[in-house]
Amino acid sequence: MAVSSTQWTAPRLLIASWGVFGVLGVLSQALFRLTPLALEPVQKGMLEPYQWVIYVVWAVLNLYTEGYKGFQRGFNPRVVARAVHLAHHPKPLHVILAPAFCMSLFYATRKRLIVSWSLVIGITLVVVLVRQLDQPWRGIVDIGVVTGLGYGAAHLVVVFFKTLVAGETPTTDSLPARASTG
Repeated sequence: MAVSSTQWTAPRLLIASWGVFGVLGVLSQALFRLTPLALEPVQKGMLEPYQWVIYVVWAVLNLYTEGYKGFQRGFNPRVVARAVHLAHHPKPLHVILAPAFCMSLFYATRKRLIVSWSLVIGITLVVVLVRQLDQPWRGIVDIGVVTGLGYGAAHLVVVFFKTLVAGETPTTDSLPARASTG
């Protein structure tokens, strides 16, 4: 769906912004909570030389897999495309729940719903397990999450503003077939 900047009325802009910045709020909350834990092993000098290697390699690996592959190539374009769709086809409940709508947690294809909810459940389980780790291992795991989330959050803002300014709306196949008719 190509959307020119002239099609952005104030209500549409507000709806799309609520969806995208609501998602950004979820990501930012995790970043603010995890960053101090990720930096603690470095700040307190807890890392052995081999742990430093793991810390750096894990951060770079997650920057690529979570940040680039997960967020830049998948999640972010889908979030923005769904925000644009919602802005141009608003339904009251969808607008109220815009961040969840943009994360494909409802009103999505069956496959996308399964993948999205599986990720939510899987991430929740991993969070519970990682909380059991002692430092410096928890910090090592968390630095990967922080680098991937940080990159992903920043890229989400870029994709959204490109859409607003240049009309470069990403496409998505996550909407149900009936979405094109109404």
